Amino acid sequence: MPETARLHMKFLTKIIGFVLVAALLAVGALFFLPGERIARIAAERISTMTGREVTMTGDTSISFYPVLGISTGRTTIANADWSSGGPMLEADSFKVGVDPVALIGGEVRITGLEVARPRIVIERDANGRGNWEIGVDGVAQSGQGSGGGAGGSGGGAAQSRALALTLDRALINDASVTYIDARSGTRQQMSGVSLELRWPDYNGEATFDLVLRPADQDVRFAGTINQLGPLIEGGVSPLDVTVSTDGGTLRLDGRASAAPQLDARMTADIDSTARFMGALGLPPADLPRGLGREVSATGQLSVTEDLRISLRDMTLGLGGNTLTGALDVVTAGPRPRITARLDAGALDLAMLSPDGDAPAGGGGGPAPASGDDGWSRAPIDASALGLADADIALTADSLDLGQFTFGAADIGLTIDNARAVATLRRLEGYGGALTGQAVANNRSGLSVGGDLEARGIDMERFLTDAAGITRFSTTGTMAIDFLGVGQSVHEIMNSLSGNLSVATGRGVISGFDLDRLMRTGDGSGGTTVFDQTGASFVIDGGNMRGDDLKMSMPLATATGNGRIGLGARDIDYLFTPVLLQGENSRGLAIPVSITGPWSNPRIRPDLEKAIDLNLREERKELEKKAREEVDREIDKFVEKELGVTRQEGQSVEDALRDSVKDQAVKELFKLFD
Repeated sequence: MPETARLHMKFLTKIIGFVLVAALLAVGALFFLPGERIARIAAERISTMTGREVTMTGDTSISFYPVLGISTGRTTIANADWSSGGPMLEADSFKVGVDPVALIGGEVRITGLEVARPRIVIERDANGRGNWEIGVDGVAQSGQGSGGGAGGSGGGAAQSRALALTLDRALINDASVTYIDARSGTRQQMSGVSLELRWPDYNGEATFDLVLRPADQDVRFAGTINQLGPLIEGGVSPLDVTVSTDGGTLRLDGRASAAPQLDARMTADIDSTARFMGALGLPPADLPRGLGREVSATGQLSVTEDLRISLRDMTLGLGGNTLTGALDVVTAGPRPRITARLDAGALDLAMLSPDGDAPAGGGGGPAPASGDDGWSRAPIDASALGLADADIALTADSLDLGQFTFGAADIGLTIDNARAVATLRRLEGYGGALTGQAVANNRSGLSVGGDLEARGIDMERFLTDAAGITRFSTTGTMAIDFLGVGQSVHEIMNSLSGNLSVATGRGVISGFDLDRLMRTGDGSGGTTVFDQTGASFVIDGGNMRGDDLKMSMPLATATGNGRIGLGARDIDYLFTPVLLQGENSRGLAIPVSITGPWSNPRIRPDLEKAIDLNLREERKELEKKAREEVDREIDKFVEKELGVTRQEGQSVEDALRDSVKDQAVKELFKLFD
């Protein structure tokens, strides 16, 4: 039972005790005193018992038939002297009916109690003291009168007469309740509260039907308390309580005390967690499909006095996923802290993928927002990371993330102040295994990162799920560290930074035939077989760049360099195979340009680079021959037209300069002839 509801019950039983004593006084004097006098005596007596001022105004009427009883006017009970919340109770009227036969025998048996429109203040101060902590003088905790001890002064005091309090039916209608907690600084108000209580034996069973409205919706607490009197006195009692809201029901069957302490078998059948939590006045978290939108649960529930909650032998159905195991919740602190050891069997988390509630599994990579426009731009709501701290150990037979599917998993999850770290102790998938950790941090905007290593991975299946790349078939090892920031998948993928290294064994590239490319220049269709590959990339701004790809093939080697756009979902990469030199052949390089979107890249030979790589020596020889031919033609022209002969090793410019110089000297000497 929630703390507020427990306090309501405890307080109401105190009020019932006051009214019972007032009824005893009133009925005992009803044949001798008028109503106003009875009201004044009752108010004075209750004030003496409680230490709180009690006032009754208006007419106090007496009925003899068909029910013996009284009806008071407006009644007020003052609050504790340290309180500033106003009167502890105000009611328009009290109506009390008693059993006259029991009264003659010295017992007060209340056949009916009705409180009209009470306004109740329940308050706890900063030291934990409650304003309901008041007693009923002269009534022993067992419900019997306090007896004097034998052998006392004067030969022994007479034993007090038994005062057995019972209640056939109590009815409280349209109550308003204010709960003030100075320790937490909270103030809660409810209206429309009602209670029906049947308690025929003080030490026996009581049945109740309590309706609270913490969020303007009915929350019904109904059930039985086997020993209500001892429970009120601080003892332990068996109980069976069902909590019902518009969103579902929760049943507790076990033992409890007013401390509060609870040890009970819990059964929950909640068809809408959001509505159930909302009715209790809790934040109605919008949980993903399969993670608690609806809940069915069983387990052994324990609650300690400091509100530590534990659940053992738990089976928790989350609307598609089922967890078994145990968990503990510590409610003290800025956020609840959850410690759990869980087994999930087949765990479906496809709803956490970028396409959310879309059907799980399947290749082709995550669906873009529309058409092939890129990654989803829909905002990611990561507020759930801040609801609680956690230390959770999870095992599963299989794990479906929508975009990726895995086999057996052993994962540790810690959450600290909206930062979650998933440690992959064991995660089988794609024919191999993954280790490392992934991080999601929502402390000041969302960021995701990780440091992961995959060994023995089927690259075709993995790249198909990761990026829709279906042409690369091999088994390999991959290591990646990455960091992305943003409030959508689009922003995160376009901000990625980090490093990636890949090494593979024998495999096949489908979509182009390297042998045909080398022979005809057309490499479309077919496949290319390779023996091994290795490459490393640097990731920055959503782009992955690398220039050290090396691939060995039966008849060739290959290198590669360029850019893979993780954010833009495109590629601009130059793959250059070189035929191995043989006895009668030399190496032939045919660069292959791979450009365009991931979904449909264009693969074609780069002829300009092919000519540059393969005919470089021939071009140099042709350039040399052409230069020599030009020089010969220039020599002929200069000698024939200008009469200048070039010496060996002399340039045309030097020959002309020397010729002009010689002619100028000759003309100068003519001046002296």
